[in-house]
Amino acid sequence: MHRILHYVPVLLLIAGLSAGFKPKPTTKPIVLAYVGGFRGLIDADNIAAEKLTHINYAFVNVQHNRATLTNLATDSTNFRKLNELKQRNPDLKILISIGGWSWSENFSDAVLSDTSRTAFAASAVDIVRQYQLDGIDIDWEYPGMKGEDNVFRPEDKENFTLMFKSLREQLNALKQQTGKDYLVTTAVPGFEEIFTHTNMGQAQQYMDYVNVMAYDYFTGGPLAGHHTNLATPSKDYKGQSGERNIELFKKAGVPANKLVLGVAFYGRAWQLQNDDPKQEPRTIAKVERGGGYTFIKDSLLTNPAYKRYWDKKAKAPYLYNADLKRYVSYDDEQSIKEKCRYVKKQGLAGVMFWEYFNDPKTYLLSEINRELK
Repeated sequence: MHRILHYVPVLLLIAGLSAGFKPKPTTKPIVLAYVGGFRGLIDADNIAAEKLTHINYAFVNVQHNRATLTNLATDSTNFRKLNELKQRNPDLKILISIGGWSWSENFSDAVLSDTSRTAFAASAVDIVRQYQLDGIDIDWEYPGMKGEDNVFRPEDKENFTLMFKSLREQLNALKQQTGKDYLVTTAVPGFEEIFTHTNMGQAQQYMDYVNVMAYDYFTGGPLAGHHTNLATPSKDYKGQSGERNIELFKKAGVPANKLVLGVAFYGRAWQLQNDDPKQEPRTIAKVERGGGYTFIKDSLLTNPAYKRYWDKKAKAPYLYNADLKRYVSYDDEQSIKEKCRYVKKQGLAGVMFWEYFNDPKTYLLSEINRELK
């Protein structure tokens, strides 16, 4: 079901709306959860609101150059239920996250011109206004390069920045009406190509936080490896890690206090061709399902067929089932502890994770809270 939204007028006469933006200093690191509403109604009653500072609601679609609620009945109910969590945690912020892997195909068209950017930003801001939310997160996968089946063009590099400028201007205009501060954030991958197709140093001035997706380093094939490691293992041919990603964003001009380190509440799994999980490269026979961390902890870590290993160089765990030649990469309490300590040591904004209901028993979220408090 599609709905045409009435847009908030752009108050372009307000001076300084697009001036360089600086987030208010926080006393402790943020804990930001992505909550998937794309499946339908969410179980908001079982969200540990007291352990979170932000919820990014995933996802809002991009259709006809507008931010669009494609499941209006469930989305509107979810917004109401998420807002009710503020009764338990008055400081909790609820944002819409636009795009994601499956709904990023139309970003490039939506922000191609001044006119389309203004209309796109207005449609997003109107969702925030209508449902009394706290801001907008952009998860464009990917500007200037191929994602799933997205349109992309060279102009995306400049338009990426201009999109955030327009969002900030219009949210500031909304603030003039409501007296309320609004957030602008983005979720971005850590691989180096993203810096060729964006100007993060310019774009970040309009943002509160940059959520670095420090996971999915290995997904399909032909090789398996750590998919969400903090440090770089010496033999990993990709050389990807959370630490390396953060350094790339700093080098691109994003201040440390705006960077949010992403952690994975789910695992990735493969059947290996050889029977030694330490032998690299880990050539795969097939991709398998890893499952969420509650499943991994309750069903795999308790299964004697699976042996847990800890890679000291990568600061990451993995499981191996010798009978099935099954290799599972994931985050656990030990790796979460390492990541939280890194966040504090580096003065980062905090941590974010995908996705809340992959760990409904809050094993990892509880560890995050212990470390960051």
